[in-house]
Amino acid sequence: MKIARIVLALPGLAALAYGVVLFLDYATSAWPDSFTTVLWIGGGPVVNDAVFAPVAGVVGLLVARVLPKPWRGPVQVGAVLTAVLGFVAFPLLWRTYGVEPKPGLHDGNTWLGLLATLAVVWSVVLAVAIVRIVRIRGRASRKIRPRAGS
Repeated sequence: MKIARIVLALPGLAALAYGVVLFLDYATSAWPDSFTTVLWIGGGPVVNDAVFAPVAGVVGLLVARVLPKPWRGPVQVGAVLTAVLGFVAFPLLWRTYGVEPKPGLHDGNTWLGLLATLAVVWSVVLAVAIVRIVRIRGRASRKIRPRAGS
């Protein structure tokens, strides 16, 4: 069992080492500019652990305690999707050309695209929660009604 874990970890460690080699090759040739890259790579996990993770934990606890049971799951999924979409859109929301241009990437309105996608996500959250409530009420009404012929 221990050997299997080591065998599974080796490709990941090799990829990590190759990434470090590629980054060092980049950093040495572009030193003044690579310092901001180091801050970006190192700052992301720090900001995530110091800001986003605690906020997500508090929001998750509030959702679990405040919302009724049929709403909890859909709202938690909607919140996670909102966070992921925000992280993905962040470079383009922060700066118009925050990432390397690719065909079609900068053609649209990033804010409009993000808001439209979030509207779809939260519409699905609402629909799923309503379906769950209808199912729960349907089960409850079947339990209350007497059977025909009794």
